[in-house]
Amino acid sequence: MSSPSPCPCSSGLAYAGCCGRLHAEHAARGALTAPTPEALMRSRYAAFVLDLRGYLIASWHASTRPAELEPPEQGLKWLGLDVKRSAMQDADHGSVEFVARSKLGGRAHRLHEVSRFVRENGEWFYVDGDMKN
Repeated sequence: MSSPSPCPCSSGLAYAGCCGRLHAEHAARGALTAPTPEALMRSRYAAFVLDLRGYLIASWHASTRPAELEPPEQGLKWLGLDVKRSAMQDADHGSVEFVARSKLGGRAHRLHEVSRFVRENGEWFYVDGDMKN
């Protein structure tokens, strides 16, 4: 018997009980059900890993949402996510600082960002982020 697949978001939980639940609920009902900005950010990272572009577009705030997302570069491998901190500015605005690591063409890459999130009509959306060094 195989063990459940770990969630790509590095939560330590099984995918089905973590980001997989959020992805499935969106696919079934079109709703974004992440309870916090951090949960949405983690589910977006997992969506990048799994190439769930529909979820990524839907979870992007309309004010900054791209019309489409290009497919990931051939050979891109996501290596892990480290959430540095998560903060609420008020009931409907939050931020998450994270580092996402990847590898492409034998070279390691590191994305360090402080992302901003807003809640509208009970759903959290990614707005934008500031890159860190």
